[in-house]
Amino acid sequence: MAELGKGVTAGKIASNVQKKLTRAQEKVLQKLGKADETKDEQFEQCVQNFNKQLTEGTKLQKDLRTYLASVKAMHEASKKLTECLQEVYEPEWPGRDDANKIAENNDLLWMDFHQKLVDQALLTMDTYLGQFPDIKSRIAKRGRKLVDYDSARHHFESLQTAKKKDETKIAKAEEELVKAQKVFEEMNLDLQEELPSLWNSRVGFYVNTFQSIAGLEENFHKEMSKLNQNLNDVLTNLEKQCSSNAFPIKAQPRKKTKLFSKLRKRMSSDSAPAKANKSPSPPPDGSPITSPEIKTVNHELEPSSLETPGAGIPKSPSQPAETAPAGAGTAGTEAPPASADKAGKEAAAAAEAPKAETDSGSAPSSLPAVVVETFPATVNGTEESSAPSERADMPPGFLFKVQAMHDYVATDSDELQLKAGDVVLVIPFDNPEEQDEGWLMGVKEADWLQHKELDQCRGVFPENFTERVQ
Repeated sequence: MAELGKGVTAGKIASNVQKKLTRAQEKVLQKLGKADETKDEQFEQCVQNFNKQLTEGTKLQKDLRTYLASVKAMHEASKKLTECLQEVYEPEWPGRDDANKIAENNDLLWMDFHQKLVDQALLTMDTYLGQFPDIKSRIAKRGRKLVDYDSARHHFESLQTAKKKDETKIAKAEEELVKAQKVFEEMNLDLQEELPSLWNSRVGFYVNTFQSIAGLEENFHKEMSKLNQNLNDVLTNLEKQCSSNAFPIKAQPRKKTKLFSKLRKRMSSDSAPAKANKSPSPPPDGSPITSPEIKTVNHELEPSSLETPGAGIPKSPSQPAETAPAGAGTAGTEAPPASADKAGKEAAAAAEAPKAETDSGSAPSSLPAVVVETFPATVNGTEESSAPSERADMPPGFLFKVQAMHDYVATDSDELQLKAGDVVLVIPFDNPEEQDEGWLMGVKEADWLQHKELDQCRGVFPENFTERVQ
């Protein structure tokens, strides 16, 4: 007989084709109900359990692979996070080496956790499911052998019930029936022993698998907790050694602090009578002083006015100016701007001069009149439109009130120490040139009500630490 391939002959191929045709015919007859089918309900139940176990195992394997992919993704995310920490952790900060070591241990811990999950869970899962294809193939083969057995049995029964009996065919059919029955029973017996055992083994497998995962997770999180605690200690130490005020409120830099300090020292060293004369005298018409920015105009009288009645009365600033003698100041000539202290001293000196001459009995040779001209106060370079308060309980030149929104620690002797909530009465600078941008002059309301003294209580403070309330 010619060979068609390695180990395959035409007779064998024909035999296989004949078996397939016989099985197909037998199945058709069984479905049509013209041939009975050998059934084993116990075995069918084992097959159902097997299919269920295979479905559950496949799903568990899929979910375990998803879990491992998630662990790998978490590893990558954690690695990037620690790398970011290493990048922002500046070299001069304390604990940098410890932070780098923690990052390395974190990476190794994730790698070890992932590898152990693969070894103790995924590979075990793959081994467990590796036995199912073989058993499934044997179950299918057992089904084919059962059809062969039924076919041989039906053929033998048909020959026995035939009208014309052929003993030779009957003997051959009986021989084939015995052979088919033997093959089927051997396979059926093996599967009936293996399938229940495999079904019962699922409990132990699930227990071992999930115990392994739980144990690995427990150890991983325990070690990770230690690393996180170490990292927390490093960052806590960094916080203690470095400033925790990430966005402090700062005042604008001052340029004239030393100048104002010298002015304050000079003011405090003045004599008591001089202090009393620091405030400028009001104008003759009794109008209030509206600003410490004062210009003085000295109108000197003509010599002839000394010989006429009423010569001691100074002329009104509204009267036309007359030509003064040579060497005397020109009427209407404005003196350069001076501080309130200087203006007050000049006014006091002007008032004392005629009095001293009158007491000595000599006629005054010249009586300079002081005319006070006022200008609007300027705060931070802008003109204050509202007129200063004339209330007796407010300091001279009072502009408005502000309330401290943040604490401010004074850095110089001429600055106010502020606490959040303090109310400050804002007053103008004696000399606007001494005012720095972003700074105001004022006195705490509580200090003013208690002492009524500006020289010892007033000071400068940053405007951005306060909010205007009135």
